[in-house]
Amino acid sequence: MTVNTGAAPRRLPAVDALRGFALLGILVVNSAQMMDPYVAEGIRRPGAPLWDQAAVWLVTALATFKFYLLFSFLFGYSLTLQQASAERDGGNATARFLRRSLGLVLLGLAHAILLYSGDILLTYGLLGLILLCARRIGPATAVKAAAWIYGVYVVVLTGLGALATRVDDEEPASHERIAQPVAAYRGSPGTVVQENLDRLPEALLGSLLMAPGVLGAFLLGLAAGKRRLLASGGADRPRLLRVTAVGLSVGVPGALFFASAADGPLEARWQLLGIGVGMLTAPALSAAYACLLLLLLHSSRGDRVRRLFVPAGRLALTNYLGQSLIMMFVATAYGLSLYGQVGPAAVLLLAAAVYALQLALSTVWTRRHRHGPAEWLLRVITLAGRPGRAGSPGAPEREAAHRG
Repeated sequence: MTVNTGAAPRRLPAVDALRGFALLGILVVNSAQMMDPYVAEGIRRPGAPLWDQAAVWLVTALATFKFYLLFSFLFGYSLTLQQASAERDGGNATARFLRRSLGLVLLGLAHAILLYSGDILLTYGLLGLILLCARRIGPATAVKAAAWIYGVYVVVLTGLGALATRVDDEEPASHERIAQPVAAYRGSPGTVVQENLDRLPEALLGSLLMAPGVLGAFLLGLAAGKRRLLASGGADRPRLLRVTAVGLSVGVPGALFFASAADGPLEARWQLLGIGVGMLTAPALSAAYACLLLLLLHSSRGDRVRRLFVPAGRLALTNYLGQSLIMMFVATAYGLSLYGQVGPAAVLLLAAAVYALQLALSTVWTRRHRHGPAEWLLRVITLAGRPGRAGSPGAPEREAAHRG
């Protein structure tokens, strides 16, 4: 990420740190989906020990919905940086963004078919085209559009959930729904790919259902980028404290209700209403998380926080794909074939270990390289050729063209 300083542009550590932090939430949610068939199918695990129930409940309450909204916000913010970069070096911002969207679509399809069907890159690549069309609107208009899109979406979802609570329906038998994917993911690399292909239509439908939330966050990020809210790292401490307090006050009760409806103790008929309430209040908790990290960045521990999260954020795309590669190696016939054999608590510990490893590797990598492997590939597509090397004329200016 860069900001024009009148000399050589520099990265925005606040943006990279937020991305690096958000990778943890993305990992704990996705790893549960990749390792646990009950979580993937949305079925409560029968006879689960207390620690596994607690792990699922905590992930649902604290992470589900919150971090993909934060990533989406940062994607929208990045569009303004890409436009500024193109203006500085005389490039065509629209052509770059279109090529970048194509790159995300291609990477997303490969990711969904070969690794994890719950991919988000494909959604970003497609919905990014709407963001591109809206790039010239003012910040206030972007905020209003986001509020309308997201507001109508969650009101409809919550209304449907309220109706569902009036239907006293028994949860269907889960054995057959669990047995088929377990056999496929433990079978062979070929059956893993086939299972992902079979899941792809459902995954695309899920992405479509989540699209209003993603698009709303895109637009909020666009508005924030136009106002350069993170250009100084978001150093307005009183405002950050206010947003944190409001976000926690609204977000925590909603998250607790969402987790109680999705994973107990409320009955299964409350699940859809829980999703609606969870989606309604998730932006508040996402904002609180972001503001808490920004407060840490401007505290006496700010240098430590930057050193911890910024390198991982610079390699966000590589780390995102790497998370799927590691977890699918553990879960499927690509490697250890442990799908469905590791409880949620152990999966959470594994995710924490993977994240710690990524933080360490990202720090080592960024000391020697400007970009990660996946970032470099996306730059090649975005810039229609091999990007300039570090130190070459125009290379710093072109750096922001691919970030998102």
